[in-house]
Amino acid sequence: MSDQQITLYSFPLSGNAHRVELALSLLGIPFTLKNVDLKSGEQRSPEFLALNPAAKVPVLVDGDVVLSESTAILTYLADKFDDGTWVPFDAAGRAEVHKWYALSASELQNGPAAARLIQLFHAPFDPRQTRERALQFLERLDAALTGIDFLVRNRPSFADVAIYTYVAHAPEGGVPLEDYEHVTAWLTRVEALPGFKPMVRSPLPAAAA
Repeated sequence: MSDQQITLYSFPLSGNAHRVELALSLLGIPFTLKNVDLKSGEQRSPEFLALNPAAKVPVLVDGDVVLSESTAILTYLADKFDDGTWVPFDAAGRAEVHKWYALSASELQNGPAAARLIQLFHAPFDPRQTRERALQFLERLDAALTGIDFLVRNRPSFADVAIYTYVAHAPEGGVPLEDYEHVTAWLTRVEALPGFKPMVRSPLPAAAA
């Protein structure tokens, strides 16, 4: 454990921040949560920019270590605190987890996450193209989960943590999950993990989300 408690700078509706909060909770690591008011522009304050010049959450502070970018933070947490439960020690297993990290920053971010940003924050993306990308990603994920319970070696890992939040909240972007039986069953299994912590749902009405 760290000599001093970890601080996570977050925002309640940020899926990237939630995956870090979820990882900390699953690891059983105590931390202080500080919400950054993105709506008021707190992320552009001098104090926050000193932590992350990109003006984005999440930011994790562990003593003298200050990290941004959610999958980089997951890598740090696994390297420092994990005993091989959440990220395998062997090269092949680690590579499998990092493959899903890469997909979380590409296909997931450009599909389900972007569709949600359009609905919740009026992001300037093309709605039709974004929805198509979201459905393509869900099809790929559903196929990957056929016959298995979790994404890497059929046991919970940080690969599941990296993918979970934006998939679980895809309906908030107008992307339904009902046609993806393996995905919906996987979501239920992730939510049943000891230490699981959900992200708050969008305050928007279901018809808008």
